[in-house]
Amino acid sequence: MKTTVLLINLGTPDSPKTWDVRKYLSEFLNDSRVIDLPWLTRKLLVNLIIVPFRSPKSVTLYKEIWTSDGSPLLTNSKKLKNALQKELNESYVVELAMRYGNPNLKNVLHQIVKQQPDRIILFPLYPQYASSTTGSSLEKAIQIISKWKQIPKIKMIHHFHDHPGFIDSFAQRIKHYKPQSYDHIIMSYHGLPINQVVEAHSGNSCETIGCFYKKTEQNNYCYLASCYETTRLLAEKLNLQEKDYTVCFQSRLSKSWITPFTDEVVMDLAKNGSKRLLVISPAFVADCLETNHELGKELKERFEQNGGEELTLVESLNDLPQWVEALAGMVREL
Repeated sequence: MKTTVLLINLGTPDSPKTWDVRKYLSEFLNDSRVIDLPWLTRKLLVNLIIVPFRSPKSVTLYKEIWTSDGSPLLTNSKKLKNALQKELNESYVVELAMRYGNPNLKNVLHQIVKQQPDRIILFPLYPQYASSTTGSSLEKAIQIISKWKQIPKIKMIHHFHDHPGFIDSFAQRIKHYKPQSYDHIIMSYHGLPINQVVEAHSGNSCETIGCFYKKTEQNNYCYLASCYETTRLLAEKLNLQEKDYTVCFQSRLSKSWITPFTDEVVMDLAKNGSKRLLVISPAFVADCLETNHELGKELKERFEQNGGEELTLVESLNDLPQWVEALAGMVREL
């Protein structure tokens, strides 16, 4: 049986130049699963307000993290793809696509159909399910595949936030930093608007459903519940107590996003005497703008400006051999 594994990550501009960044932001933010407003309202908001005003800052940020190999997200994702291909051998063909930008999802799928696979495994690289990430990636891929004359068997990965291979790999990465030697540990996840989170359980609040304490059938697709479940499993592996760490959320665009906010938590810790912080971001499996710059640079500077002395960011999984083996295991389970 010929099986193609398609790894899907969020995306990146082709370059840190203004036009490429604007193009990327426009494609990303015009996705109805990312900004869930009526079509015309979203178009006007994104194209006339958000992209024009956000692009200059984004250009500056991308320039600061860009390397001779290009975007860190794309570079790390390619390394993972190549390592996974080697681990799976010739029994599988591993491809990589981005939901926004390049390698373009539609173009990659058009190359895959020429290979005439018997089976395709769609593998979005987001540990915790969210409609705006995993949901969007799977929806777009299925839309493209639905136009084919011959549709092969399709398998999909919806989440892996609690998969033993993912947890063990991240825990092993964290152990190298000797987490118990820090004053406090930050578990920072990408934020989401509150309204998108509560949609996962019919508009009921996370407090009502108990998403902070336990993963159940009722909150199975709740992003926040998944983040807390990942944290509990990592803490168990690392022998951490609840007092040792704080779960928080980064990259907010407004106050109506899930809290607590990472930057505010870190500033409060600094002002209250914490000198050494370890920051972990289990929402990402590849280092990117949100880890390298937002956490590794911006957050570090804020911590130091408010009295902190050392903020250390744990490297993401990237192409860690143990993580590659875990990914291969997930693929073989299907």
